Amino acid sequence: MAEPEALFVVVSGPPASGKSTLAPALATELGLPLLAKDTIKDGLMSVLPVPDLEASRQLGRASVVAMLAVAAQAPLGAVIESTFHRSRALDDLRRLPGAVVEVFCRCDAQVARDRYQARSSSRQAGHFDSIRTVEELWNDEVAQPVAGGWPLMEVDTNRPVDVAAVVRFVRSSLRAP
Repeated sequence: MAEPEALFVVVSGPPASGKSTLAPALATELGLPLLAKDTIKDGLMSVLPVPDLEASRQLGRASVVAMLAVAAQAPLGAVIESTFHRSRALDDLRRLPGAVVEVFCRCDAQVARDRYQARSSSRQAGHFDSIRTVEELWNDEVAQPVAGGWPLMEVDTNRPVDVAAVVRFVRSSLRAP
């Protein structure tokens, strides 16, 4: 009997769009490990200096590379959560060794800004949340799905997401021809 193909559920969307709330629930329901860029970045910041915004950006990019490298080694796949910049992420996500399904989190701009502001005091200083600009955080690169030709579901995170419906979409995407 052939082993099942690895499944990579990419939970994408702009900052504070609800990715970090949805991704753990999906990982639990799908029985997959959760790999989150900010978890990796926070771990790295606990041992590496992050003196300025540019260092934080560089560490963020390195965290995505590390996250995708670990994901590629996960035999069953993983739920991968990050704000992906479409132009940089497309080829990287296509190289994952298995099926990719994208779940894109979308909410009203003001909701995202309010959430971002509310969480900023609880995040490590190395994120430099207080000095990031609207243009950096919510731009065309992150405001649309990566959309690499794989199954894509957009979810409205202005209100609680129906996790069961998302899981059904992911599972049905695997059965589609």
